[in-house]
Amino acid sequence: MSKVSYKKADVDGFNIFYREAGAKDAPTILLLHGFPTSSHMFRDLIPLLADRFHVVAPDLPGFGQSDMPSRDTFAYTFDNIAAVMDRFTEVIGLQRFAIYVFDYGAPTGFRIAAKHPDRITAIISQNGNAYEEGLSDGWNPIRAYWQDASKANRDALRAFLKPETTMWQYTHGVTEGSSVSPDGYTLDNFYLARPGADDVQLDLFSDYKSNVALYPAFQEYFRAYTPPFLAVWGKNDPFFLPSGADAFKRDIPNATVKFFDTGHFALETHASEIASAIRNFLS
Repeated sequence: MSKVSYKKADVDGFNIFYREAGAKDAPTILLLHGFPTSSHMFRDLIPLLADRFHVVAPDLPGFGQSDMPSRDTFAYTFDNIAAVMDRFTEVIGLQRFAIYVFDYGAPTGFRIAAKHPDRITAIISQNGNAYEEGLSDGWNPIRAYWQDASKANRDALRAFLKPETTMWQYTHGVTEGSSVSPDGYTLDNFYLARPGADDVQLDLFSDYKSNVALYPAFQEYFRAYTPPFLAVWGKNDPFFLPSGADAFKRDIPNATVKFFDTGHFALETHASEIASAIRNFLS
């Protein structure tokens, strides 16, 4: 088993925490997490890949052990998060790499890929959406806030930040709930309970509409560059539907799509199966 190192990088004054494993001269995979988690979500996947790959998993700005600056000094938008992550790859010396994108990691990673197509060797999307048909009705409360940014609509979204909602996101769609470790959702709830974290997340809910607006640009990137593409999808995800995974084939005809009988956090139950799919795909 490859040793995992836990580090911080100074990204233009922004401290970004990351996990790193594997030989630095091996092909690199950048793992980008989603809401409301951190690089901790990759704790089982990293050791399954690090014998053959250089694996790097950062915490996004405002998440996990990375800096969460005041909203007065940093605007929590996906453009800004992607810009910090883009610089992060440069600061730690990543020149060419595959990206594994999940949830929020998808619009982050797709922005980086569209900006630097020459740096991207492949894309693995695990419930990382880029098509409107992939968005379920579970997004309706957030859509309502996009249409009317009232205090009432913003406060209604606080239900997504409750501990029981985080636990539900981990266990919904899972065949056997006892197979999901409480470590992940317990840690996520710890980070969500930090002072100011709620408004950071509400700002990102608001700005998610910018990702939907960029879907056509992401799709144009897919068509123009046809990066090697693997979708590994928890088919019972309440937020990102299987049709969103199949849609990648429209723009990348050679894309491989694999479904697993699990929910949103597919790595909690299927890390070994997803690792095997990645190893076969990248070989």
